Amino acid sequence: MLKSRFQVLARHAGLSLRRATTTLLLGGTSAAVAAYLLLPDISRGAPTCDNIPLSSSHFTPAKLVSSTITSSGTKILTVAIPPELLPKGSDLFAPIWSVFIKDDDIQVERPYTPLDGVDENGNMKFWIKRYQHGEVSRWLYSKQVGDTIEIRGPLKTWSWKDDAWDEVILISGGTGITPFYQLLRTVFSGSSSFQGRITLLHSSRTPSELPPRDILNPLLKFAQHNPEKFRLKFFVDSFGETKGQSSTDLEVHKGRIGKDSICSALHSTSRVSWWRGLFSQDSDVSDRKILFLVCGPEQMVEAMAGPYGRNYSQGPVGGVLRSLGCKSRQVWKL
Repeated sequence: MLKSRFQVLARHAGLSLRRATTTLLLGGTSAAVAAYLLLPDISRGAPTCDNIPLSSSHFTPAKLVSSTITSSGTKILTVAIPPELLPKGSDLFAPIWSVFIKDDDIQVERPYTPLDGVDENGNMKFWIKRYQHGEVSRWLYSKQVGDTIEIRGPLKTWSWKDDAWDEVILISGGTGITPFYQLLRTVFSGSSSFQGRITLLHSSRTPSELPPRDILNPLLKFAQHNPEKFRLKFFVDSFGETKGQSSTDLEVHKGRIGKDSICSALHSTSRVSWWRGLFSQDSDVSDRKILFLVCGPEQMVEAMAGPYGRNYSQGPVGGVLRSLGCKSRQVWKL
């Protein structure tokens, strides 16, 4: 997952980052992130400033204003910075972006993606998970309302453009849905001029590990209000103790995302003939304005889009997407 990618990049650059283990994923491994990680580590020497705007050059104290348990080992946390410290410029908070949160006990920072971006009151909401061997995730999970958390950013991790693609396919596993949620919320809740179509295919191990309702409900509403622009489908490896779907309004399919499920999703509902043309034997996907974004556990990403390159660079397209004829410009592994 992206947490391990940052660890590997850090080791190659001589940085002191420890293993990142949080389910609130950074929004991607774009060139900006890679460049940042290959530069000398400034986190230990970066000052803490409480009277100048939020920036990647220093830490800003934020208050934990709410903490809600969403499942075993996961929480939704909301932190707030004074609104007067929000930097000017709308492009800074265009999707997908993240911030760095510092564990001030061991002086290690990790990147996290705010689910809803940041509001006018300086609030940022995060979905986090506690991992046994995750120093920062355990530290963050233990924080109580009223505690101070230092953040640094924003950092652009994927640059979205409304007119760049006609079709966008988001494939996520586990916590990999986080950057996609930020993107979808911006596209369907804001003033986006995007006229194409987005499909989200998301997989979790069991229904209890699906994203919390704070994430699911808005996604379901986006799909309901934009049936020609957005569809989503959820998969689980098994239903566990449940005997069927986790709820009446959420359709969950047993099995993993694969070639059949991707093609089935693209061939269904409206625009049938057009979608079938996408992946017919006579169709060349490489000639179309289709983008596949993949984010999730490393094994899933490799199965979908091929392994990463050296130091977790993009590497060649492989897996299912290669079999569909996709080219490197059409695939991005987050």
